[in-house]
Amino acid sequence: MKFRQRQREEPEINLIPFIDVLLVVLIFLMLSTTYSKFTELQVSLPVADAEQLKDRPREIVVAVAADGRYVVNAQPVDGRSVELLSAALSQASGGNAEIMIVVSADAAAAHQSVVNVMDAARRAGLSRLTFAAQSSAR
Repeated sequence: MKFRQRQREEPEINLIPFIDVLLVVLIFLMLSTTYSKFTELQVSLPVADAEQLKDRPREIVVAVAADGRYVVNAQPVDGRSVELLSAALSQASGGNAEIMIVVSADAAAAHQSVVNVMDAARRAGLSRLTFAAQSSAR
């Protein structure tokens, strides 16, 4: 009896289901991963709690409210334009260009409102400007 040797059929590997499963796993990992930024150096920043100056130079305090209103030295400015604010700063400075302007802006104030204060100070010829912030709780 002569047995015929069967020809071996090459198994067919279907890669499409495998790719589908890998894509689902990849999407799951992308959605569930938290992205953290790690710095190369661990730096401990110094803390400075300096004493406030006893004799503060003459200064103009400009308060910026969350809705964009301005107050210059406890006097409200009628409008919200840079020209009106510049005129109020010129009047408050009395022509002294060495006066410090302290910008005390609300945390929710628009960035444009603070930029308007800086622009008005420049127009009034006042170049010394600083920003007020509250100290962190210890």
